[in-house]
Amino acid sequence: MSEKQKRDVEKEYSKEEFIAKLRRLADAIENNKRFAIQIAGSRIYVPARTTFTVEHEKSAKEEEIEFQIKWKN
Repeated sequence: MSEKQKRDVEKEYSKEEFIAKLRRLADAIENNKRFAIQIAGSRIYVPARTTFTVEHEKSAKEEEIEFQIKWKN
């Protein structure tokens, strides 16, 4: 993968925006449809067939849970 194609972006959303995105994602997963989301100016299309994982990280100062959706291009 070229440097131009690599991307690692984290975007913070309000609680209401996050809830709306989760609801749209859950509906897409439940209906076996692709999911579209715009993150930091890029439109991402998540195919219906993906891998879902939940990750937990913990350090002395903070904890983090990540809901991950992975697919091959």
